[in-house]
Amino acid sequence: MQMPFQSQVADLPPPANSPELIAALEHGLSLHQLLENEFEALRVQDLETFESLQDTKMAIFQNLTTLTGTGTDDSRIDAPEWDTFKNLIKDCRDLHRRNEILISRKLDAIRGTLQTLRGSDPTASVEVYDRLGRLSRGRGGRGYEEV
Repeated sequence: MQMPFQSQVADLPPPANSPELIAALEHGLSLHQLLENEFEALRVQDLETFESLQDTKMAIFQNLTTLTGTGTDDSRIDAPEWDTFKNLIKDCRDLHRRNEILISRKLDAIRGTLQTLRGSDPTASVEVYDRLGRLSRGRGGRGYEEV
């Protein structure tokens, strides 16, 4: 599957095809695909795959920082020929935010489940019964941790 940015990279005029720009675009495309893979791993809760992608992602970030000169006096990023790259990175930023939202939602669900299991969530809609079948009133009785 060809991403929309790949055709834009191929259509760049020769003066804009500096080695740094071409390398940055290639790394940007790799980052884009990695973020898609990261989302899929998160979606199916494959944490091993998710974790294995993190070192590669950091290496891509380091390479992009070097290639673009961002944060230095030699920054190339403001030149007009870098617009395609900037659009690609904006798209990557949106994918990263999507992944961050998915992680946050999963963590919130896990925290909610743990609070319910502990009986420490006063707003939980789950009612907990004691061993006699009566509604448990707070933490006065034995909790599951003591059993």
